[in-house]
Amino acid sequence: MAGQGRTHREAQYGLLTSIAGEAGVSLSTVSKVVHRRPDVGAATRVRVEELLTRHGYVRPGEPDPAVPRQIIAVFRDLSGPYTLEVVRGIVDAADDLGIDVVTGTTAHRSISQWLQECVALGAAGMIIVISMLAEEDQRRIVEQRLPVVLIDPLSAPSHDIPSIGVTNWSGARDAVQHLLGLGHTRIGMVAGRSHSLAGAARLHGYRAALEEAGIAYDPTIVRSTDFDYDESLAASLQILRSADPPTAVFAASDAQALGVLEAARQAGFAVPDDLAVMSFDDTLVAAMACPPLSAVRQPFEELGNEATRVLMRLAEGKPPASSRIELATELVLRTSTSVRRPVTTL
Repeated sequence: MAGQGRTHREAQYGLLTSIAGEAGVSLSTVSKVVHRRPDVGAATRVRVEELLTRHGYVRPGEPDPAVPRQIIAVFRDLSGPYTLEVVRGIVDAADDLGIDVVTGTTAHRSISQWLQECVALGAAGMIIVISMLAEEDQRRIVEQRLPVVLIDPLSAPSHDIPSIGVTNWSGARDAVQHLLGLGHTRIGMVAGRSHSLAGAARLHGYRAALEEAGIAYDPTIVRSTDFDYDESLAASLQILRSADPPTAVFAASDAQALGVLEAARQAGFAVPDDLAVMSFDDTLVAAMACPPLSAVRQPFEELGNEATRVLMRLAEGKPPASSRIELATELVLRTSTSVRRPVTTL
């Protein structure tokens, strides 16, 4: 790194020396113009500035005008806690790089239209979050070499389009193993939709943990919904009002877990005494829930950093190290889970 810095400084010194010769002034005068010192004549300053611009000189600490300083982040919607955490991660990462972020949704503008907007704005590229890419859009991205990075795509993208997510399967497996370790053997799940790669992986992790423990999968205490509060509330009421309700429920997202908590309240289940609740995401709402949710934590800041870093590498013509990047999850334990109380009989 030190060698690279020295080489860069030598190149800049050589360029300024060349400009000084071309302008017919001393290197000291060019240096004064570069540092915007006032003690340089107006005509000389104009002549040197023109040469600096023509040769593409970038002052230290100033952005290179030849490099796009804007990216686009597109979401399905901006309403859920997951979305807000991912937006924050992307914006923080972009801010560190001196890049502006344009955010939008696919509610009124298709991915295809956003791709056109990306080109029209001259943006460095686009991050697409939890969306389904049509084959035509994938073909355009690949053929036109548009810098695009996906976060948690709903369907498996082309191998040429990098995607970033978390270890959904193992995170879900860890969550259910925690519940099993507390003595729960009847564990329900409010899962994501089967067409969602993340949702499907979390359901498979849930089933793997049960299978490893020798517990049969029971579809009567499993419901699939969008990562949505209202749908989860309705599904959880069905589970809890069944003839043989579970003693624990694993929700595939924080929004769904909040639905489970409300369903438990309406059905007369105390959490965690009557029902342990485990979530996946660990957005800000998880710690503020009542009771605070135990959850599988996604590294949102790292997701935003990684997606932005990979995108800027693509914009520079550098291929990613891998077409699929998975970041590790972490189990965060709070008071929504507890040891299963033994059933007392009179």
